[in-house]
Parts: sequence; structure tokens; C-alpha cells
Amino acid sequence: MLATLTTLAVVTHPGPWAAGFGWVFFLIPLFWFLVIGLIIFLVTRGRRRAWADGADGPPWARGGSAESTLSERFAKGDIDETEYRARLEVLRANRPNA
Repeated sequence: MLATLTTLAVVTHPGPWAAGFGWVFFLIPLFWFLVIGLIIFLVTRGRRRAWADGADGPPWARGGSAESTLSERFAKGDIDETEYRARLEVLRANRPNA
């Protein structure tokens, strides 16, 4: 008798999918895709803003010229005066509007 009642309860119980809210479970992955996408968007937006200010970022985004980069290297002591003057002469000789 108990086995019959248990079988009847299992067979006739509608379960979560038959209740009409089964489609809600498909929104869970969509929610996490949106959260991860928002995090990626905010991180890249912050980096772009920092690069636009010139504080950090790749050398081509800093907005400096070749002569200013050469001057900075000379000021830091990376190159000596003769190398600085030689490279500066090459840069000025190869200007597009010269």
C-alpha cells in the first residue's frame, strides 16, 4: 500500500517545469553573460580613459614625438650626448616635410 502511494505521488507531482516557470531557468546564464560583459566593459573603459590622459598606456597612445622620446632617453642617461646628437640629426633629416 505504501509503495503504491509513493509511486502515485511521484507520477502525479507536476515538478518545477510543469508549474509554468520553467522558462525562468534560461535567464540565469543570460544574467551571468551580462554581468561578465559589464565588468569587461568597465575595465576597458577605465584603461582607455587612463590612456587618453596620457598617464599610462602603450607608447603610440601617449602622444609624444620621436624627438621628445629621444630627449627623455638622453635626460634619463640611457644614451650619451654623441649618440643623442647623431640620432637627432637622423630624425631631422628624415622629416616628411623637410
